[in-house]
Amino acid sequence: MLYLNEHDIKEAVSLDEIMDAIEKAFHIYEKDAFFMPDRIHIDKDQNTLLYMPCFSESIFGTKILTLFPDNPKKNEPVTNGLMLLNDRETGKPVCMINGASITAYRTGAVGGVGIRYTSPQNVKNLGVIGTGVQGFYQTLYACKARNFEKVTVFDAYSQKLPEFVLRLQKELPNVEIIAGDSSEEVVKNSDVIITATPSTEPVIPNDKELLKGKHFIAIGSYKPTMHEYPQAIFEIIENLYIDTEFATEESGDIITPLEEGWIKEAQIKPFIDLVNGKKLEEETTLFKSVGMGLFDVVVSELIYTKAKEKGLGQVINL
Repeated sequence: MLYLNEHDIKEAVSLDEIMDAIEKAFHIYEKDAFFMPDRIHIDKDQNTLLYMPCFSESIFGTKILTLFPDNPKKNEPVTNGLMLLNDRETGKPVCMINGASITAYRTGAVGGVGIRYTSPQNVKNLGVIGTGVQGFYQTLYACKARNFEKVTVFDAYSQKLPEFVLRLQKELPNVEIIAGDSSEEVVKNSDVIITATPSTEPVIPNDKELLKGKHFIAIGSYKPTMHEYPQAIFEIIENLYIDTEFATEESGDIITPLEEGWIKEAQIKPFIDLVNGKKLEEETTLFKSVGMGLFDVVVSELIYTKAKEKGLGQVINL
């Protein structure tokens, strides 16, 4: 069995290749050419354990993930875990991948693909709210999806901002990276805004005029109690695009707007419509992702295949 860490992933594939794999996963999802049981979602206090098995036509795999929102206070990442790939015919384990890394890469790629299809080619200013691991990878992918010239970042934990800015400057030397003083500043100065927080309260202002004409990528809010977006945005968007059907059952950013009547069910559209070429002429857009095991399996298979070709990773004898 092959073990791949974050360095191996980075050496094996490019960000563009992973975004292309995410698009492939959307097509597999549309054709129903996979088997994916409901993920086991266990909450203990504010912490979460996710168990995510999925079978594709060529391989199957399982991701076990922990989400501990208070970890940044302990200088630990919110997400930890493992991804296991198995041979489709024999069930033999063939590859184990760092689960936090595969989550960071594939979720960042989902955000990047969201930007590919919900924003104009000429956007120049990116805003990122949430400076955890996911905020970092969302920014990297966003700057691959579009030629952003300036990125404004903000986080409620302001002490984390200087280090976050420095990390991004090293990865994106040709992009201006600045720390914003507020989420309002981020929205005001950006064409595209990514939110990647576990917040239970909206992280952007409830101001329709401020939000109009912007393009939002919603990555946080993976529980019914989590909310990143205020009522105002649901009053100005024509449609809310979602990555999976069960997003309507998992995210507070969909559940609450439906319950409160801020948006109608008919306005919730599958993102695959855009990937398939639906023309988007909406002034303000919102794409909400909660992720799924199919993303992990498709991206992991790509990484595993490329890593074998390049002789990367560590062989483990079982």
